[in-house]
Amino acid sequence: MKILVPVKRVIDYNVKPRVKADGTGVDLANVKMSMNPFDEIAVEEAIRLKEKGVATEIVAVSVGPAKAQETLRTALAMGADRAILVQTDDEVEPLAVAKILKAIAEVEQPGLVILGKQAIDDDSNQTGQMLAALMGCPQGTFASAVAVDGDAVTVTREVDGGLETVKLALPAIVTTDLRLNEPRYASLPNIMKAKSKPLATKSPADYGVDTAPRLKTLKVSEPPVRSAGIKVADVDALVAKLKELGIA
Repeated sequence: MKILVPVKRVIDYNVKPRVKADGTGVDLANVKMSMNPFDEIAVEEAIRLKEKGVATEIVAVSVGPAKAQETLRTALAMGADRAILVQTDDEVEPLAVAKILKAIAEVEQPGLVILGKQAIDDDSNQTGQMLAALMGCPQGTFASAVAVDGDAVTVTREVDGGLETVKLALPAIVTTDLRLNEPRYASLPNIMKAKSKPLATKSPADYGVDTAPRLKTLKVSEPPVRSAGIKVADVDALVAKLKELGIA
């Protein structure tokens, strides 16, 4: 079985994003970028399935600028077999990404598509669900456990009330949650081997997808600075202060 793993290049989770002075977006100049943490979990899960003998090939895919090759090389160093970069300098929205992934899936015919439940830059949490709808495939989102058995996959999902277990017929779409696994670090030999693994470069036009934005960003701003707290002497003073602020 072939597994398709989409990955996204985002600002490193340890970096505090800065807003551009004109408020048009986030400043990406000279900022450390890395693979989206949820996608790292997806890559790790695909590798574990291959190590169990469930999967025979892992294909990593990314949609983004030329520098996204670095993210794909990280996936290859972790254990993916080959990669596809759909290169574009445009800001691609989730629906366009889902359409591109659908076109790639039609060519690659994967038995399973595993991707992060969301990206930490826009927090959209849409691509996996949109892809499942476009492909007409069953989906298991927010996965904390994945087990493939024959022509079906069992997914344990993180839901508001606890856990839910669903059994999906393959091919299926799975989006990963944080508790699914702990991604491995790529070893130096594997990093060197990744440089020679195949990485194909395509464009959205190759898949007949129009990436023109449907949404317009009006303004991006920093969250308001949290005001300092107030100390009170006792409960009576606290009640009086709450009344003064109109809270009580």
